[in-house]
Amino acid sequence: MNSRRTFLKKGMVGVASLPFLSPTTGYQYALDHLGSASAGNEKDYWKMVRRQFPLKEGQTYFNNGTIGPAPGYVLNKMIDHMMHNNTHAAEVDYSNGSGTKLLTGYFKYEEIRRKIGTIINADYQSIALTQNATFGMNYVANGLDLAKGDELLNTNQEHGGGFGAWQLMAKRKGCIYKQAEMPVPANDPQQIVDVIFSQVTNKTRVIAIPHIVSVYGTVMPVEAICQEAKKRGIFTILDGAQCVGHINVDVQKIGCDAYYSSLHKWLLSPPGSGILYINPDRVSDIWSTIASYNWDNQEDHGFRLMQTGTGNPALMEGFDASLDFFNSIGADRWINRIKELGDYLRDGLQKMDRITIHSSTTSTMCAGITTYGLTGFTGSELQKNLWEKAKLQPRAVGEDRIRHSVHIYNNEEEIDKTLEVMNSL
Repeated sequence: MNSRRTFLKKGMVGVASLPFLSPTTGYQYALDHLGSASAGNEKDYWKMVRRQFPLKEGQTYFNNGTIGPAPGYVLNKMIDHMMHNNTHAAEVDYSNGSGTKLLTGYFKYEEIRRKIGTIINADYQSIALTQNATFGMNYVANGLDLAKGDELLNTNQEHGGGFGAWQLMAKRKGCIYKQAEMPVPANDPQQIVDVIFSQVTNKTRVIAIPHIVSVYGTVMPVEAICQEAKKRGIFTILDGAQCVGHINVDVQKIGCDAYYSSLHKWLLSPPGSGILYINPDRVSDIWSTIASYNWDNQEDHGFRLMQTGTGNPALMEGFDASLDFFNSIGADRWINRIKELGDYLRDGLQKMDRITIHSSTTSTMCAGITTYGLTGFTGSELQKNLWEKAKLQPRAVGEDRIRHSVHIYNNEEEIDKTLEVMNSL
């Protein structure tokens, strides 16, 4: 109970002087207030948003590209759900369809899928709920009828969750695995398109690329790539692990055949919250990888692809709560704030002679991730200095680089501290 009170009180500080609210009332108040505070001082608004997170004061988290800290609202929803279900387990009657309160893996979760569908512009029946992005990639790779000699194309900047399944298919089925060599930094969208299609032949069956490159934060020209691939009859799958809740994602506009994402990063959902979208025109090409009762459900293909067996229902409660938190602030306000902070960091870094920015600085190709290096320092040394001097925590990537992720709970003052430490070095 004390942890719940702590989260609620932190969320209310500076908003109003209120007596302690019950969890349900407090949750709804926080959401309503975030959504209704559309006017006024933006700086004060984002301070109020920051208080919704149980992050320790005096420390700054800049590693959202790995995992995002969940708001107290989400954590409390999960805790309450676990306590309630373990207390009232005997009151759940499976015969009336309420089994979803005790376990997952056999239920459609239509409401959550509809909310996701609104965010990425897809019908909910085209969306499966998965554990993470890696699951989504593997479902597609294992679900396609691939044959010996089929060419599978990645880039050389994939996350392991973006290339593993395709390399496995090459070894298992005799497919030909290829990579397109990406430029660093990437500042010309057409150059990326040209590099990818320079590797395409009449045997290319799959183009699997990131929507945002995990290490560098490059926003790829995916719409142009998918349009050209469609003309050639090539199946396109996008790794959107770094995207949903980070940039606008419109799968209809992009025109991809499949899209997967991990929502524990930028949407601030609990770990274990992933999605897989399959274009309705291509979903019949994908076999189910994990089979249970509805493995062959032809009316709801998203449900067919989420037959995972027993899971944690509190996770789904937190997943749903994170979507409400996102929608309460609003997609445009949320995403624009991330871009604003990313630009602020890049603008400051570009003024320093010994800093090399390895991320894109082209406005349409960058957002909340910036990867950079400082001459004479390794990435680990930069990470250590930032923490020891100012309690700032980004992530070292590679030998001489550090990756900075900014989110709605960060602010300009924390970025200024980063720039001060870089100047001091």
